[in-house]
Amino acid sequence: VQLQASGGGLVQAGDSLRLSCAASGRTFSINVIGWFRQAPGKEREFVAAIIRSSGSTYYADSVKGRFTISRDNARDTIYLQMNSLKPEDTAVYYCAADRGTGVRESYDYWGQGTKVTVSS
Repeated sequence: VQLQASGGGLVQAGDSLRLSCAASGRTFSINVIGWFRQAPGKEREFVAAIIRSSGSTYYADSVKGRFTISRDNARDTIYLQMNSLKPEDTAVYYCAADRGTGVRESYDYWGQGTKVTVSS
């Protein structure tokens, strides 16, 4: 499985941005797709995840109510709509896919990151 993340950029606080994660390869094996982020000097952290079959979603408390994860199974693409962005959202965002039931950790596949910078 290959994952291609895109959509990052430089925005101002309060702006919105939508990230995309396109999956290819043996995508039928994927159960969960998630987004993680890593800010400079910090550890990678969970942001959001979605179950491909049911559409159930999970969010980190820090983004709940501002970020929305969604899926387009026909296109094998996952989106992360980020609204009301804050400078503390600045990070490299990674999408990941898992064949199992893990939501917040232990993903099987990782894509390259896309950088999001939020200026104050």
